[in-house]
Amino acid sequence: MNERLHIYLSELESHLQEIPENRKPILKMLVDYVKLKSEKKEVSSLVFICTHNSRRSHFGQVWAKTAAAFYGITDIITYSGGTAVTASHPYTIEALERAGFEVEKHVSSINPVIQVVYDKQTDPIVCFSKTYDHGDNPRKDFAAILTCSEADQNCPFIQGADMRIPLTYEDPKRWDDSDQKDAKYDERCRQIALEMLHVFNEVKKERRF
Repeated sequence: MNERLHIYLSELESHLQEIPENRKPILKMLVDYVKLKSEKKEVSSLVFICTHNSRRSHFGQVWAKTAAAFYGITDIITYSGGTAVTASHPYTIEALERAGFEVEKHVSSINPVIQVVYDKQTDPIVCFSKTYDHGDNPRKDFAAILTCSEADQNCPFIQGADMRIPLTYEDPKRWDDSDQKDAKYDERCRQIALEMLHVFNEVKKERRF
């Protein structure tokens, strides 16, 4: 893992106690899902879903994979999708870069393909806006993690999902036109990173026994 990102996560790990108690039962659903898959010697496929697949779902996809790697957990594949197609928002990408990721755009278009690198020795995390049932995403045997309330309401049933987890976050989009945008995107980025650290820290503890 690159040094800047490792420092970011190591510092963040000391703040796990900040997670509100009312969030932990929802996060435990994800812990238990990964644990069950591990017991079956199966890979955990996690699909983070938000309406436009441009902000929170990408944070979830990137941080879940990175937090798992931070704790040496490799049997995790992360994806993202939405109920509509837009693009990976530039402010999302900028927040990830500030956290320590290296980001490369490989297709210049209205909906570019973004490669997010957390470790030069591993494959990058590929992000672009797509619907949650896009061909690049799994069609069965996955956990559907709803990162926004609108997607949660609009997707009462997700075909093929083993489990549906309503892990919703406030949308940083509301600050896009304000001088607080960087701070608010960093805040949401940090919150999702912290909660994914909690999840995979708990998974690691379970694997010690």
